[in-house]
Amino acid sequence: MEFKLDNVIASSRGKTVYRDGDRCIKVFDGTFSKADVLTEALNQARIEETGLKIPKVLEIVTVDGKWAIVSEFIEGDTLASLMEKYPDKKGEYLEEFVDVQLDIQSRACPALRKIKDKMNAKINAADLDATTRYELHTRLDAMPDHTKVCHGDFNPTNVIITRDGTPYVIDWAHATQGNASADAARTYLLFCLEGDETTAKEYLRLFCRKSDTAMQYVQKWMPIVAASQSVKGNAHEREFLLGWVDVVEYE
Repeated sequence: MEFKLDNVIASSRGKTVYRDGDRCIKVFDGTFSKADVLTEALNQARIEETGLKIPKVLEIVTVDGKWAIVSEFIEGDTLASLMEKYPDKKGEYLEEFVDVQLDIQSRACPALRKIKDKMNAKINAADLDATTRYELHTRLDAMPDHTKVCHGDFNPTNVIITRDGTPYVIDWAHATQGNASADAARTYLLFCLEGDETTAKEYLRLFCRKSDTAMQYVQKWMPIVAASQSVKGNAHEREFLLGWVDVVEYE
């Protein structure tokens, strides 16, 4: 099947997303292996089965020799663009953002990779000395095991609100199952990476109130998540994230 690739709707490191009618084509460059692309598509297909509102995978193809995932196109605005367009409503949008995350975390998907397995592997690959890695592995192993769906990159650019107000969640490349507070720590750090500490703090306050979670519990995850995420990203992001690892006192 031929695709029209003249309407770029998003791009990030190694990925370009196009719209062609009612289809969305995410094209991966050569830095992504066949296994990477198939894993992302499989994650998305498995999440479909939980009943969450997400774009359905339609097919996996190659476009000019590059792997691509073809999904439904969801018409709407991202929560990020709505927050920017209507700053007076940002509090309402942030509430909805947390509600969507809690809905995700209320689901189970036993076939997903366990978050602890992923984080242990990432910590091993992080640019940290052996003593710090040992401390992080020890702390991670001591954290409670849960089986909740975790998005892994939950931020307002990945939530689309349709015209009738229905939220759809996109980009399931990093989905795992595990502890919801680890996913909340990741979202908090994403806001901080954007330089928006005010929103980060308000997000964390809302998440903890709505989920009845102690803020200190989410904060215990932050050095683990920061170390895990430091493996990817540019030099500035790595420096910021590794700073979170360094400043935390270990018990």
